[in-house]
Amino acid sequence: MASPLIFIDGDQGTTGLQIHQRLRDRTDLRLITLSPEHRKDPQRRAEIINACDIAILCLPDQAARDAVASIENPAVRVIDASSAHRTHPDWTYGFAEMNSQQAQRIATARRGG
Repeated sequence: MASPLIFIDGDQGTTGLQIHQRLRDRTDLRLITLSPEHRKDPQRRAEIINACDIAILCLPDQAARDAVASIENPAVRVIDASSAHRTHPDWTYGFAEMNSQQAQRIATARRGG
């Protein structure tokens, strides 16, 4: 199995920088980034987010909603650090250690409405 392709959308902000620093030296995954000139280009961002295995959103709430709306590839898994989807009934939120069923919920989660 190939190493998962990870896209941190918002990797220049505080949260994104921290996540990037923690993941950048790992050899079991690959990080993809947008060049500075493409960071504000919605078409390029949509191309990248649809090409990755896991998208980590480190964006303001509305930008996170817009990023999710741009995902057409059903295989893309999303980790949203914003509060945009935190209380949405169709999204799984929380740590695997929260309760005995949470790890399974996270493992089988798919994007909802």
